Amino acid sequence: MQAVSTTKKLVAEALGSAFLLAVVVGSGIMAERLAGGNVALALLANALATGAGLIALILMFGPISGAHFNPVVSMSASLQKQISWAQTVQFSFAQIAGAVLGVAIAHLMFDLPLFFASEHQRTGISQWLSEFVASFGLLAVIISTSKSRSATTPFAVAAYIVSAYWFTASTSFANPAVTIARALSNTFAGIHPADVLGFILAQILGAIAATYVFGWLYQEFDNKGA
Repeated sequence: MQAVSTTKKLVAEALGSAFLLAVVVGSGIMAERLAGGNVALALLANALATGAGLIALILMFGPISGAHFNPVVSMSASLQKQISWAQTVQFSFAQIAGAVLGVAIAHLMFDLPLFFASEHQRTGISQWLSEFVASFGLLAVIISTSKSRSATTPFAVAAYIVSAYWFTASTSFANPAVTIARALSNTFAGIHPADVLGFILAQILGAIAATYVFGWLYQEFDNKGA
């Protein structure tokens, strides 16, 4: 099979990230409007829509770019020597740009301002620990399934994210691009801009920890293929 060009990979990462944020923010807006003030019901709807969207997007863009849609996933791939650090930087810029575009599209679909800073405060040790755990678990799922049974990865990732919406206090952002973009949305899915840095640092630390732990646990699978 002919190698996929860098341009196509970057477009895939940008488009995938845009669709992901349109799903996350758009479903959050719709859920909040239809739930009649029931926050649990709104969160459930938001989580299920996100999980379903992730399956479709990973299957759609996985063969082109690997369907990272997440700077810490790209960072982990570099730590595992699967892609270069230059590619991680390129992917990260594409992912952030796509995520911001996705928020804008979601707002336009619901007749909201293009961007408006979130007032939803998410800070403190419980929130940071939640993001560490969410990111650790996400990378654990990706590394383990990609090494042992790669066909299951889209479904395993989606299942983990849906569950992490509920078992983490932060509702599992686990993605710096998502975090940055959601700071531009004063909706159900938003995060106050002042809280973004704490989330991103926790996400990076969680992803690094999982990369080394699960890289070691699944070391024997490296030469066996999926």
